[in-house]
Amino acid sequence: MLLKILVLIVFFGIMILVGVNARKKVNGVNDFVLGGRNVGPWVCAFSFGTSYFSAVVFIGYAGQFGWRYGIASTWIGIGNALIGSMLAWVILGRRTRVMTNYLNSKTMPDFFEKRYSSKALKIAASAIAFIFLIPYTASVYNGLSKLFAIAFDIPYQVCVIVMAALTGVYVILGGYMASSMNDFIQGMIMLIGIVAVIASVLSGQGGFTEAYRKLAQVEGDFPGTYSSFFGPDLPGLFGVFVLTSLGTWGLPQMVGKFYAIKDEKAIKTGTIVSTFFAFIIGGGSYFLGGFGRLFGSEGASFLTKAADGTTTVAYDGIIPYMLQTSLNDILIGVVVVLVLSASMSTLSALVLTSSSTLTLDFLKDNIIKKMDQKKQIFIMRIMIVFFIVISVVIAMNPPAFIAQLMGISWGALAGAFLAPFLYGLYWKKVTKAAVWASFIFGVGLTVSNLFLKFTNAINAGAWAMVGGLIIVPVVTLLTRVSNPNEIDTIFKCYEENVVVHKAQQLSN
Repeated sequence: MLLKILVLIVFFGIMILVGVNARKKVNGVNDFVLGGRNVGPWVCAFSFGTSYFSAVVFIGYAGQFGWRYGIASTWIGIGNALIGSMLAWVILGRRTRVMTNYLNSKTMPDFFEKRYSSKALKIAASAIAFIFLIPYTASVYNGLSKLFAIAFDIPYQVCVIVMAALTGVYVILGGYMASSMNDFIQGMIMLIGIVAVIASVLSGQGGFTEAYRKLAQVEGDFPGTYSSFFGPDLPGLFGVFVLTSLGTWGLPQMVGKFYAIKDEKAIKTGTIVSTFFAFIIGGGSYFLGGFGRLFGSEGASFLTKAADGTTTVAYDGIIPYMLQTSLNDILIGVVVVLVLSASMSTLSALVLTSSSTLTLDFLKDNIIKKMDQKKQIFIMRIMIVFFIVISVVIAMNPPAFIAQLMGISWGALAGAFLAPFLYGLYWKKVTKAAVWASFIFGVGLTVSNLFLKFTNAINAGAWAMVGGLIIVPVVTLLTRVSNPNEIDTIFKCYEENVVVHKAQQLSN
């Protein structure tokens, strides 16, 4: 116990020191929100990856979908790496950096205003972002508490408050750079930790081959259900695949990483590094969860048998139980730091995105007319505290399983923003009406499903994203752009000539 406590003290100390050091580099709003658009490739790539994967994935998604789909759940992690990371960098990275820099856009709502010449779109987008980032934050807290209960026997409420306070301190101090530098440190911890955990859990089952053989013998819909290539429910697996892989393309806290990229080299290196990171962390987490049914024997803490003989599965307890029964105290301490790293990095991205959106896109020029740079930073710091307090209050009594909380958040945000942001980078003819249609459809589908429950939150989120990709071009073809000359001027930012070294660009 003493060793685990010392490890946490050192970990928290480093995070705070990074925040103090980063504060010296904050000279304006651009520095606080985007790190001066000067973030290098490794830091940017790790920041993207650690914001992507948190306790929500490691505890909630890996546990729930590993139990449901078996080893086939690994496909979700592979999709996260190829679509959620690699293709996101390739398709969005460069164009996002170029256009947002030209427009002097610091947030996604700000992009919508300047790209589509509509202040109303900015206000609506900022409201959507603020509201639907909160349930995601609550799910991050919830996942972490499960492991703290195992390692330290600390009440859930204490875990939530300590984590929120420490994350708030370093983000308030150093803004984006503090968050990014800590993301890099936390990412290294995550890579080492996930490999050690997988090796230990499989070793406890007699190694990979023996564990796989045991999994093939678990009863299901057909022989080898949970060891099969595509699992027992391919459509359900595909829904999670779409939500978690395509969702990053429309999340403000993820797309915002591309705003801050330093140069062309950072994009190329960042693409490779972030994809590798996602393969190891995402693929590793779902791969580990795929063996969850090997721990489903009678007496498992996550299984509850009712009087009528039916068994209820507490999905959020599967991974913690696997670790508790497989790892020694030292490795459990490593896991706590691993998941703490993943969760704090995600939380820092969420609170910074939320506070900057609320301040720059909603309060500035609408509620508070005169805001110089110093005042904007001051208010953003206050909003960080405000957002953390709200999310903590909700996290104290989370309304659903972790996976459902994340599905609600990602479904509404990416369902509303993905299509108009993506098309807006490539297609001049996208209209304001199409953007509004996407906003209404994404949020409307997600919220209505909360009450009508025509499907689960995961599938609703996936439908919202795919639907937006269809709705935006259809509405665009039925409406007209009101300012074609202005749009032509914006797209000229891609035509600017830039002289580069041959190592970066081959000549004819």
